[in-house]
Amino acid sequence: MILKLGIPKGSLENATVDLFRRAGYNMTTSSRSYFPVIDDPEIECLLIRAQEMARYVENGVLDAGITGLDWVQENGASIQPVCDLVYAKQSFGKVRWVLAVPAASEVQSVEDLEGKIIATELVATTKRYLAEKGVNAKVEFSWGATEVKPPELADAIVEVTETGSSLRANKLRIVETVLESNTQLIANRDAWEDCDKRRKLEDIAMLLQGAIAALAKVGLMLNIRRTDLDAVLSVLPALQRPTISSLSDEEWLAVNTIVDESVVREIIPRLKEAGAQGIVEFPLNKIVM
Repeated sequence: MILKLGIPKGSLENATVDLFRRAGYNMTTSSRSYFPVIDDPEIECLLIRAQEMARYVENGVLDAGITGLDWVQENGASIQPVCDLVYAKQSFGKVRWVLAVPAASEVQSVEDLEGKIIATELVATTKRYLAEKGVNAKVEFSWGATEVKPPELADAIVEVTETGSSLRANKLRIVETVLESNTQLIANRDAWEDCDKRRKLEDIAMLLQGAIAALAKVGLMLNIRRTDLDAVLSVLPALQRPTISSLSDEEWLAVNTIVDESVVREIIPRLKEAGAQGIVEFPLNKIVM
């Protein structure tokens, strides 16, 4: 059994390869090849633009692929969603397609764009959005550098953003959110009905989701006296509940837990004050719930 898997080429490429590595797969890409190498003999990878991925998965050229919900909807593709993988090129969160205009524009809502020109790469979705709002505007496909088109080449744009920094740098103001999107693992419907391929996809999904869950978290191990347990637990947040084990000395306990990396620097001094000793912080690759 060979699973043909599409890896998004472009802005998501590096983040996707890094995610697979965290999940336990050794994947490498080359600027000279569209075929990433992966250390799993049951997987064949192909680099495909995220914008086209859903179409190739729907047609069976690929058994599965990683792309955005936005491009699945844009293509109107009939595919099998396997799982959400909430990560993006800069952060591990969702992205937004937003309607934006020049900062000095008088436009305050989508209704103000009646009869105007909107530039975007997400043409079909934007047209559906305008229809829902009852607005008649001309939607033009943008081949790139969409942010520089207003006001000379377009009155507004619909563009994807994670932080809004690029829009602000180009003196654009967000008017409304058109669509919120995140990355998905999707499958061809026939491939999903194949027991072996479905099992493989479910394994991949579990490991990738586990790698995402471990991002920005670390493990903590520490030793405490039994008498200090309540004081330590009052300081210590946990993924669910910390693991507490007895040591060879009956007066002492070992505590193992997972915390957000952002709060570790605040927690460790408080743990020390509460009586913790031998505090060890360690990185995590995966958290499988």
